[in-house]
Amino acid sequence: MALPQTKSDVLAARIAGLSHAGAGWLGVAQADALVRLTALGMPVKRDEYWRYTDPGTLTTAQVPVAAVFDDSDETPIFDGIDRLKIVFVDGVFDAALSDDLALAGVEIDRLATAGRADIHWARDVYGKLEARGQMPVRRPLAVMNTAFATDGVLIRVTGRASKPVSLIYHHKSETSDAILHHCIKIDAGAELTILENGPAAARFTKVMEIDLGEGARFHHIRAQGRDHQRRACTHLFARLQARAMFKSFTLTMNGVLTRNEAVIEIAGDDARAHIAGAAVGDGRFHHDDTVFVTHAAMRGESRQVFKKVLKNGAVGVFQGKILVQPGAQKTDGYQISQALLLDEDSQFLAKPELEIYADDVKCSHGSTSGAIDETALFYLRSRGVPVQAAQALLVLAFLAEAIDEIADAAIADDIRGRLEGWLTRHAPQR
Repeated sequence: MALPQTKSDVLAARIAGLSHAGAGWLGVAQADALVRLTALGMPVKRDEYWRYTDPGTLTTAQVPVAAVFDDSDETPIFDGIDRLKIVFVDGVFDAALSDDLALAGVEIDRLATAGRADIHWARDVYGKLEARGQMPVRRPLAVMNTAFATDGVLIRVTGRASKPVSLIYHHKSETSDAILHHCIKIDAGAELTILENGPAAARFTKVMEIDLGEGARFHHIRAQGRDHQRRACTHLFARLQARAMFKSFTLTMNGVLTRNEAVIEIAGDDARAHIAGAAVGDGRFHHDDTVFVTHAAMRGESRQVFKKVLKNGAVGVFQGKILVQPGAQKTDGYQISQALLLDEDSQFLAKPELEIYADDVKCSHGSTSGAIDETALFYLRSRGVPVQAAQALLVLAFLAEAIDEIADAAIADDIRGRLEGWLTRHAPQR
């Protein structure tokens, strides 16, 4: 079937100023992705999985201006953790701000340099999980990323990493347009924690592919920056072999438009995948979590836990699916998406889905939206708790299930503190 002219025209404009590597194994992978992208075109709002989120500012040729936010009043998240720091400024690697890339049990390269080689382990990962994740739902912005990524990190883990790897994204230019692609391969029995924070750019497109071997463990904690005018579309593609564990949590505060997609394939028996998010938005804020988990093996476990707090016309979106393939018996799939609407102007749009082709499974999904419980608020007020403090306590209690997915108690406490600070800053003026 011919590509609709609208999709083709938007694609031509979006990629007109972009170029791909053109050399080494990366050039081959990017050329293949460009062929796939040409057949797909860019997403438009009429597409089924973009009906709640307008992709226009993500696909336009001109980058919408995003003012740079001054966050000097707040200690950077993860600052107290011993970690290996890798810094990108507007999508460009900054060697002066980054640590040496040597870490016991871990091999780290930059995509921009390693991609020029003829042979590299990442050749078997880069674009491969992204391509697998295109069925049954097409994800053109991820294909564009594979075709035109300018840099990223390639991380192979052979043992237990001695410290987390921290990816830090700084935003300095009001019209920066960053495209980063990370590949992570965790060998059998190995373990890695990835920390991510920062707004990255005025417009940010990122793909992270994670390939977990048997018994591998991956922890991912991400805090998307406070720059309110930024726009971002991120993708996680993960494949889990037997007994592997994948855990990811995302904190989002502010941002005009954020779409976080996750495509997870449980390919081996007894593997576990947990993905969670907490988002808080005030005013011109649109936040979209789109998740697709495929169970293709026995006794797999998945959890999707997403909570959003919205006020002053903010919009939250959740599109989550659990697909249980034939033969994936004893699957345990759990999905919950909830929004707390702090006024009548905000809205939450949800599309939870289950598709099950096995007969011995335990799967559930639920989605709710509503206001603060007036009975609980009255209870706290009757015991002398000021109204703003009482509301903050109830909001934090609402977000608790998502934050509890973070294994590191210190990081979880820090995130609770930052959410409390956001609630204080955005409390009604009296």
